[in-house]
Amino acid sequence: MNRDVSELVSSARAGVSLFVQDVVTGLRQVSHNALALLGLAAVAVVVFLSGRDDVRHGLESQVLSWLVDRATARTQVVVDPELNDVLLAMAEPEAIQRATAINPADLTRQQAAVAYWLSRRYSVAPEPVSRLVQEAWDVGRRAGVEPTLILAIMAIESSFNPFAQSHVGAQGLMQVMTRIHHDKYQIFGGQNAAFDPVTNLRVGVQVLKECIQRAGSLEGGLKYYVGAANLSTDGGYAYRVLSEQSFLKQVVAGQKVPTNASTPAQTMVQAESSAPQMLPPAAVSTTPEAAVQGGHPAPAAVVIPPAAMPTAPSASDTAPIRRAEQVAMAQ
Repeated sequence: MNRDVSELVSSARAGVSLFVQDVVTGLRQVSHNALALLGLAAVAVVVFLSGRDDVRHGLESQVLSWLVDRATARTQVVVDPELNDVLLAMAEPEAIQRATAINPADLTRQQAAVAYWLSRRYSVAPEPVSRLVQEAWDVGRRAGVEPTLILAIMAIESSFNPFAQSHVGAQGLMQVMTRIHHDKYQIFGGQNAAFDPVTNLRVGVQVLKECIQRAGSLEGGLKYYVGAANLSTDGGYAYRVLSEQSFLKQVVAGQKVPTNASTPAQTMVQAESSAPQMLPPAAVSTTPEAAVQGGHPAPAAVVIPPAAMPTAPSASDTAPIRRAEQVAMAQ
């Protein structure tokens, strides 16, 4: 009798063990199939999103908004709730898209050196200056103008103040006469685009290029640009621009230039008499360290033959230029 009971117990245990093994095996197979289906679904979603930019951007915006809401919810107790409510009511996650700034680490070594040097010299943040340096290299390559010349003009004209305005109405980084060159701003949305740093740079380079081509020389072009084409002197403007450019060229070459360097009285700045520093597309080359962000080649170093050397301005030449509103370019 006891033997029969023990056999029944053993059989029951074996049956339960077999049932459990079958259940575990079934669950494992189901989970494997479910994971495979999830993987296929994920691949399908990725393929779908890769072909639908609008859907992807919409999802990114929703996720960003959710993250911003979560972050602001955590900080609500840190500040005055009343003020925080006002700030949250004005929250605009897309505001970052209006910022003219990039990380200097995204630039080439030479461009980053220029950005940091200008940042220290003119007491401006390196991130917006880095964006301007990047743009100067890109626009300079397209227009055939040395990027260091573009940056030197911005330095002399506005000290990198994008909202600067002269007493005669020259506006923005490169102090372009907006009402004279209003047609150039139309493709950027209108004259108020003069206060967008990148737009002002692009329009300014085009005006500079036209000035140099019309004058036939760099110094003459700078005289046109500052509005002194009809005057006997440019008040030392070309000398200051070319001197600042010489500092920038030294920085690009890896030389240490003090950020408080001033233009010596007898500095010799090289200039070419026939449209210097205007680079035809064929004259552009690329070096590993000078490749422009985004894969664009940087203008190769220009060997400028000795020509007319601007002398230091005399005391009578340092009077402010009466900018003739770049009238010569409007005629």
